[in-house]
Amino acid sequence: MAMQNRIDQTFERLRARNQSGFIAYIGAGDPNLGATEALALALEAAGVDILELGVPFSDPVADGIVNQLAAQRGLASGTTLHGVLNCVRRIREKSQLPIVLYTYMNPVYRFGFRDFFTAAEAAGVDGVLLLDLPPDEDHGEFDVPSNVRRIRLIAPTTPPERVAELTARAEGFIYYVSREGVTGEQATIADTLAAGVAAIRATTSLPIAVGFGISNAEQAREVARHGDAVVVGSAIVKRVAEYGALADMPQRVADFVRPLAAATKE
Repeated sequence: MAMQNRIDQTFERLRARNQSGFIAYIGAGDPNLGATEALALALEAAGVDILELGVPFSDPVADGIVNQLAAQRGLASGTTLHGVLNCVRRIREKSQLPIVLYTYMNPVYRFGFRDFFTAAEAAGVDGVLLLDLPPDEDHGEFDVPSNVRRIRLIAPTTPPERVAELTARAEGFIYYVSREGVTGEQATIADTLAAGVAAIRATTSLPIAVGFGISNAEQAREVARHGDAVVVGSAIVKRVAEYGALADMPQRVADFVRPLAAATKE
């Protein structure tokens, strides 16, 4: 295991306080990278513990319509993987908020896998979630030593033996996809949540972050009872789209996020 990074330090601090974390997802470059930088700082002030930055991609198959449109807006603003890394560098001048890049394999492969991890670590990225790189293929040219944590996804449909394989190779935290399907707001929490988290926890000491569908403080509070962190994406991205043309967009979005983040600390 590489030396400790900001993700590890954040979860250590949360555990010491007996609190769950709040992870916010936003699309990088939506509506532009300057806004992304301002929004990152506003979200940190609103209580966000870890920030996920979605790298815009033309075929985001794991995402629902809200995040697909965010990726489209990011591409329209000219956002590239190089641009996202530069944005992280600018955020690092003002903040030590842990940052995870949420990306599909194509932009990383085009960048150069080894070069990407070197550049990401130098920019201040703490973790990477490669959505469509099967763990079985994650060796050889993809086995790159780095202090950037490799986050793994586990779904409710993942067989028990597969869960153990995934957690054995995971770093930073486990991202538990609490329901089947693509990203998007949901009216209720999956009734299999508690059992799913318990099954993962039996195989690893890594923190477990729960996402997909959480959209209000009540849901965040409920999920925080089971997971080590709560991930909210589409509900935030929806507000970015709604307020994106306004100068005070970062503050408006932060005002929406603040009660959700606070709910995870109860």
